[in-house]
Amino acid sequence: MGRLKTLARTFRNFATNHVEEPDVPAAPDGADGYAKSTKIALLLLKEEINKPLRKLEDYLNEMPGILDVFDLEKSPDYSSFSVWDGEFPMQELRRLLRRSAEQAGLSGTASIDASGFQRDQASSHYRNRVGYSFNAMKTTLLVDTESLAIRDAHFTTKKAYDGHIGLQVFRRNAEDLQALLADKMYSWSDLREACRAALTRPVIKHCEKNALKKAHNARIDDDVYNQRSMSETVFAMLKDDGDEIRSRSWHGQFRELTRKCIVHNLTQAASP
Repeated sequence: MGRLKTLARTFRNFATNHVEEPDVPAAPDGADGYAKSTKIALLLLKEEINKPLRKLEDYLNEMPGILDVFDLEKSPDYSSFSVWDGEFPMQELRRLLRRSAEQAGLSGTASIDASGFQRDQASSHYRNRVGYSFNAMKTTLLVDTESLAIRDAHFTTKKAYDGHIGLQVFRRNAEDLQALLADKMYSWSDLREACRAALTRPVIKHCEKNALKKAHNARIDDDVYNQRSMSETVFAMLKDDGDEIRSRSWHGQFRELTRKCIVHNLTQAASP
C-alpha cells in the first residue's frame, strides 16, 4: 500500500507537470469529467495495478488512501479508462516517455534490443476479423545502461529487420546519444554510418562471415559491450507480472506498452 501510494503521487506530479493548466481540479465537471492530468495519472496507475478494468474500479474504491492522492472520493467508472485511452495519441505518449526517461536520468550510453509481448488476450473471432498475423507484439527498447530508463520504444506486429528498426530509433535519439550498444542482429552498415555521422560510437557486433568481421568483434571492449544485457534486465522487469497485453486493437496495444514503459521509468526515478 505504501509503495503504491508513493507511485500514485509520482504519477500525479508527473502528469501535473506535463499539462498546460496544472491547477485544474481533478474532477472540474463532477463525476462526468476529469482533468487531463488526472486522466494521465490514473492511466499510469492502471498499468501499475495491472488488473482488468471492472476489477480495477472495485480495487480503487477499496483504497481511499490512493483516491485521496488524486482528490477523488470514488474511482472513475471502468468504462472511462477505455475512453481515456484513445484521448492520448502516440505522439504525446512518446513525449511523456522521453520526459520520464529524463527524470530517471540519462547517461549517454544506451543499449537496443527486442522482445515479444503476447497479444492473445483478444478473442479468436476478433483476431481473425482484424487480421492478426502474429500473436506477439515485437517490442524494441532503447535503454540507458546506467539508470535503466527506457529512452524510446518501437512496436510492430509484422516481420521487420532489426537494423531498420534500430536506425529509426537511433535517429529519434541521436542528438544526445554518445554510444549505442547492440548485438549482431543490428549489424547493418547504414546504422553504423548514421551513428558515426552523429558522433555516436556504435558498439555493435558484426556477423562473423569472414576473418575481418571476427577481427572487428575481437577489438570490441567487452566491459562496454556487456552492458547491453541491461536491455534484457529491463524486459524482465516489464514482464514481471506477465507478458500479456490487455488491449485488443493494435494501436491500443502500442499505447498500453508505452504507458508501461513510462511507469517503469517513473518507478526507477522514485527508487532510492
